[in-house]
Formats: sequence, structure tokens, C-alpha cells
Amino acid sequence: MPNIKSAKKRVQVIAKKKVANNDYRASMRTAIKNVEKATDKDSALKNLNIAVQRIDKALSKGLVHRNYAARQKSRLTKLVNNME
Repeated sequence: MPNIKSAKKRVQVIAKKKVANNDYRASMRTAIKNVEKATDKDSALKNLNIAVQRIDKALSKGLVHRNYAARQKSRLTKLVNNME
């Protein structure tokens, strides 16, 4: 447990940011799963747009690596394009 006032504040700030980061990461993963579960191309396209936005948001927050973001977007786009 920290004794210094600034260290105590950092613990609080980190806890607050951790909750926000977990929310961003969870919404990104949910959006990715929604694209994968989509049965028709129309809903898949709609879910793909949402997923790309969420992936870009997580990337801008520094939650995921840029290669991971690019790989996921490419993989999901390829999945939707190959749907009939």
C-alpha cells in the first residue's frame, strides 16, 4: 500500500483507467464476435463497420498493437467479402 500522497492518487487514477480500458477492449471483442456470428451479408457488413470503429478506437487508446488491429480488420473484411 502506498504511503506517499501522489502514489495514492496514482493508484486511484490507474484503477479508474483500467475500468475504462476494459470496457473499450470488451466492446471491441464483442463487435468482432458479432461479425463472425453474422449469418447474412447485410448484417455482417453493418457489424463489420462497427467492429472496425471499435478496433480503431482501441488502437488509438493504445490497448492493442497496430499489427493486431490490422490483422483483425483484414481477417473480418475477408470473411464478410467471401459471404454469399
